[in-house]
Amino acid sequence: MNKQTLIEEISKKSDLSKSKLEETLNLTLDSIKAVVKKHGKLQLVGFGTFAVKKRAARAGINPQTGKKIQIKASKTVGFKVSKEFKSKL
Repeated sequence: MNKQTLIEEISKKSDLSKSKLEETLNLTLDSIKAVVKKHGKLQLVGFGTFAVKKRAARAGINPQTGKKIQIKASKTVGFKVSKEFKSKL
């Protein structure tokens, strides 16, 4: 499923226009990004938790040349599903 399909699914269950739903979804996603960036974590009870994770520097191999390379430390975002959400799968 992609974003457009999600918007269509929501529009079937509500009386909101697709353009209003898309605007709301975009604002929601932007807000999630901003909160995770600022606070490092966002917990949505009944859904899950977005959290910043740190990756340590490590050695890797360039698949094109086979040479060893050093991969820099970085940050990524992880998502942990809540028990309530997981039980519905």
